[in-house]
Amino acid sequence: MSKTYCEINEKIAAGKAVVLTADEIIDYVDKNGLEKAAKEVDVVTTATFGPMCSSGVFLNFGHSAPKIRITEAWINDVPVYSGVAAVDVFLGATQLRQNDPANMYFPGEFRYGGGHVIEELVAGKKLQLFALSYATQDYPARELRTMFDINDLNEAIMTNPRNCYQNYNVAVNTSDKRVYTYMGILEPNGKNMTYSSAGQLSPLLNDPFYKTIGPGTSVWLAGSRGMVFSEGTQHSSNVLRSENGVPEEGAGTLALTGNLKEMNPEFVRGATFKGYGVSLALGVGIPIPVLNEEILKFTTVRDRDIKAHVTDYSTDYPQKTGKTLGSYTYEQLRSGEVVFNGRKTKVSALSSYNKALKIAEILKAEIRDGKFLLSEPARQLPLHRSMKSLNIKKEES
Repeated sequence: MSKTYCEINEKIAAGKAVVLTADEIIDYVDKNGLEKAAKEVDVVTTATFGPMCSSGVFLNFGHSAPKIRITEAWINDVPVYSGVAAVDVFLGATQLRQNDPANMYFPGEFRYGGGHVIEELVAGKKLQLFALSYATQDYPARELRTMFDINDLNEAIMTNPRNCYQNYNVAVNTSDKRVYTYMGILEPNGKNMTYSSAGQLSPLLNDPFYKTIGPGTSVWLAGSRGMVFSEGTQHSSNVLRSENGVPEEGAGTLALTGNLKEMNPEFVRGATFKGYGVSLALGVGIPIPVLNEEILKFTTVRDRDIKAHVTDYSTDYPQKTGKTLGSYTYEQLRSGEVVFNGRKTKVSALSSYNKALKIAEILKAEIRDGKFLLSEPARQLPLHRSMKSLNIKKEES
């Protein structure tokens, strides 16, 4: 039994497609069997919601009178990159506000940054642009200050180099002092653990060998019709995998883009990590076409079948030793408590399973209503890619 993208899209357009979430498909296959389910189900929706630091937006302001060639700029005092065309800028999610003391008085509070500006843009709030220039004959203005909102922009294009990690570390701190990280605050002596994944709902965990998700794949990006435009940075598919093919560590990533003007503020939220910095929490949904039984089987992965390695963020992570302290399944992690070093340890998630499930349901409804068609990837994500380290070298004499 096999189907094509064209056949599935025809059923979607006709309002006849059978669509289930990655949460629902597990019981459906258990009840009906893989062969029957593969014939009946057309699409499985996957999703995730959590911090995605490698995110940002390209903004175009249009030309003022007189014109300005922006060389430095700030939005609500957050610096933006202006090394592109005259009135284009790029705002990164982790950019700090000008004059933020950062960790000068440790631990820093990091109350506001790029992720918060992006959240406010999507929410339609008024923001201030302040720009400077060296001036040219064709762009004579040297300074510009104005208030704007997202509707004043010509384009607002979210362009994220690395989203949707296929799996990730479980963070712990075995030292005798509190540690502040992008995985949250880790208490001393292994008193708590944190993780960040939607587990059995997560897109690349439902497509471990990238058979349906790749450049060109249509995605639900915080409510917009986005797409995968490349493998993400630090895409590292050549990793340890369980017998079911699911990676037990970071592995694959996706580079995503979408129209910020179409996004829903519920799924675009600025984030603060005390003692570390700022980020952006983002919601992503990706449909998986049920082309055959093999692809369907991958989507039946359960939290109990997905392992994540534990890393010590007091020593092994910052020093890049590669050492791990064991592993847990997402079923164990989602229970809120595990046994670590012989004692009970509290576990909390930086990602939201409930938000991810809500996204999967929204995407399911849009597909069933014929509002979201699938697209075949232009190529497969790299399957045998390893991540290089930065080797610090001395200048040659």
